[in-house]
Parts: sequence; C-alpha cells; structure tokens
Amino acid sequence: MQINQDHLYKNYPDNILKDVDAEKTLKIAADAAENAYAPYSKFKVGACALFEDGKTYSGCNVENASYGLTLCAERNALSSAITEGQKTKLIAVAIYSPNAKSCFPCGACRQWITEFSKEAVVIVESSEGKPQVFSIKELLPFSFELDQTTSL
Repeated sequence: MQINQDHLYKNYPDNILKDVDAEKTLKIAADAAENAYAPYSKFKVGACALFEDGKTYSGCNVENASYGLTLCAERNALSSAITEGQKTKLIAVAIYSPNAKSCFPCGACRQWITEFSKEAVVIVESSEGKPQVFSIKELLPFSFELDQTTSL
C-alpha cells in the first residue's frame, strides 16, 4: 500500500484534526514511552489516545519473555480509557518511540483503533520530527467488524 506523504502538516486543518493538538498528543506519548518495559527488544513505545470529550489516556509497551504476550502501547492506552469508563468516540492515537521515527501501529493495534472509531487519525513523528497524520482507514482499509453501528 502506498502511504500518501501529503499528510505532513505544519498547520492542522480543522477537517482533519478538529481541535487536536498533534504536538501535545505526541508529547504525552513520548512521556509514556519513558515507562515502557522493553528488556528484550529495547524498543520503547508510548501512545496517547484522545477522545471526543478531550480526555487523553496514555500507555506504553510491556514486553514478556513469551513475545506473544507482549502488550503494545496503543492497546494499553485504549484499555486504560475503557477501564476509566470512557464512553465518547476515539478521535486520535499518537504513537512515539525514541528508537525510531514514524513508529506506526502494528496490525493488531490498527484493528483495536478501528474498534473504537472508523474515523480516528493516527499521529506519528516524521523523520523531520514533525507530526504526521494518517486516517485509520488509510492504514487499515479492510478492518474486521461485527456491526457497522457498534460504538462505546
């Protein structure tokens, strides 16, 4: 799949990010990455999930010696939101790693994001250190879904 590089914004258009402060959400994700438990890969990741009510939830990756049991930062952030009783629509997920620019969500995390909003955006840091924005539909055009009307 060809990724459209036109998603690098200096000024964030209202129709793409509404009132989302991409730099702020990336900063929250970067702070969360500091707490990552990554003794095996040494690849730390942080995420920030932003919801329609303006609340943010952060998460970091937590590795396990049995790699399949590792939890990604994105899923941890979304799980925190659900644990805290979040009921509004997911607007954005920012992902940051001090180990790599443009740290994109894995396939499982892309599916998790679509579970909470088919219109969410994913924010990553570009190679120039600026926020880069992609729609979740662009990153996962054919997601699994039980019901088109399912929501929180």
